[in-house]
Formats: sequence, structure tokens, C-alpha cells
Amino acid sequence: MTISEIREQYLKFFADHGHAILPSALLIPENDPTTLFTGSGMQPMVSYLLGEAHPRGVRIADSQKCFRSQDIDEVGDNRHTTFFEMLGNWSLGDYFKNEQITWMFEFLTTNLGLDPKNLYVTVFRGNTDLNIPRDEESAALWQKLFASKGIDAAIGENVEQDGMKSGERIFY
Repeated sequence: MTISEIREQYLKFFADHGHAILPSALLIPENDPTTLFTGSGMQPMVSYLLGEAHPRGVRIADSQKCFRSQDIDEVGDNRHTTFFEMLGNWSLGDYFKNEQITWMFEFLTTNLGLDPKNLYVTVFRGNTDLNIPRDEESAALWQKLFASKGIDAAIGENVEQDGMKSGERIFY
């Protein structure tokens, strides 16, 4: 598949799930004096994520063009780029983890045809300094989805990529 085909399938998938499809916001943000460029897919959505009503509703999807320069000295390796697009789907108070995780699993395995045996996910591990617990709910949802495909999704605690143990599919 080409990137254009993946983008098209992603946006169609979320349109079929009731999302309004927005065009990419400008690369130079409007009404945001804090930055020169749109640096992430969520940046144009911040005011709506903070509670302002979106004129297109509570379900939004987009493919946002982004420019990042904070790591520009490292551009050129396989992890650092300056210009890219981020696919996003946004619930503005309409749905939460269960729908989001289920839809992403469906999109990846059914729409894109990826073998779930080759999927690995990360879940927020929490922050003890800030007294924020790890996201046990999301880990359990992912485990349930993997189990529905006959895969035992073990959880790896603080496992580095090279130290990944066989069978661990969910990482804190």
C-alpha cells in the first residue's frame, strides 16, 4: 500500500464511524504565538481538547501536516524527520479508551490486514513522582483484543526493545 492509500483508508474508516473529516491545518499556525510551525497532529485541536465546542461535532479525524525542528541536528537517521503527517481521530467527550483501542485494532488488523501476531503496543506506565497510576485499563483492553485472535499478550515492565522477551506484546 502507498501512504496515500493508507491515509485514505484511515480517514474513510473513521468517517464510517461518524467522524467529520477535516483538512490539514496550516503548517504555520493561526492564532498561536507560542510556536512558528505546527509540530504535532494535536496542536490544531488543543482549544477543542480543552473544552471549546468544535463546529463539526464531537468526532473528528484528520491527516495533519507537521514540521519539527527541535531535533533537526539528528535529521536523516531512521527516527528523525522534519516534515511528516500525523493521522488522528479525536473524541471531544464522545468516546474513550474502549472504542478507541477497539477501533485501532480493527483498523490495523482488518482494514490494513496486519497480522496481530506482529503487533506490539505501549501503554502509559504512570509517573510515581506525580502520583499518576499506570494505565491498567488500556492494557486489559489490548489483552482482550489479542486474546480474541488467540494470542496471549503478556505485559513487559520497562522492557527495552532489544531486551524484549518472547510473547510480550504490551509494554509499560
